[in-house]
Amino acid sequence: MTSPNQGLYLFEKFDVGVIHLDAQRSVLAMNDYARRVLPVSDKQPFDKLVTSFHPERSKAKVNFLLDEASGCPMANAVPMTMIINIPEQVLLIKVSRLGNEKNETTGFVLVFYDVTQVVGQEQALTELPARNMRLSRIPMVSNQKVSFVDTGDVLSLESQAHYTRVLTREGYHFCNLSIGDLQLRLDPAQFMRVHRCFIINLQAVQELGREGSKTHVILKGKHSQPVPVSRAEVGRLREALGIS
Repeated sequence: MTSPNQGLYLFEKFDVGVIHLDAQRSVLAMNDYARRVLPVSDKQPFDKLVTSFHPERSKAKVNFLLDEASGCPMANAVPMTMIINIPEQVLLIKVSRLGNEKNETTGFVLVFYDVTQVVGQEQALTELPARNMRLSRIPMVSNQKVSFVDTGDVLSLESQAHYTRVLTREGYHFCNLSIGDLQLRLDPAQFMRVHRCFIINLQAVQELGREGSKTHVILKGKHSQPVPVSRAEVGRLREALGIS
């Protein structure tokens, strides 16, 4: 797992995108870096809801982030944090509520970092960026802090609606990215989606079992529970494990 100091050093090197929203969550202003990174000319987001320039799958997450920020008392206004996946980029977003002298919400400040370089595999300088860059680390959020776990340490990933529960030998972690987003960016030679709700690390498989007509895998580690395998994926999984 990436050390906190290393992650802090990496973030210090990055430019920061800043967006000012009014109390109705419409875009009032943004800094130059946000203008360069976001599709401003295409979306024309000013005086429109901030979700207008987010992919459809990310809109619910952004609204949830703003809802949570709205509920933070100003005396303890910890910025809400989320990871969002967009084509070619992974963004770390923080939102904080703004209030007047009466503690009435007057708007929000949305700050984002492009963390693609932190979580993506290194590429040769001559290579063009892949549309879905492979992840070498998975970003996770806990207590409004972001940490990164190496993909080699991941045993499985479980879908939790728009989010994903990540299992390592240390236990479970929370990732804001959906299982579909992660599937697109993980190495298919190492990770396989064996069920609508599960992706497993093939190198972590300890046992392939069967109960009646249902197949499951047992993974290494003390926290592991049987992971169901859909019928359509049994043959592909057996082939990947060399037991077809």
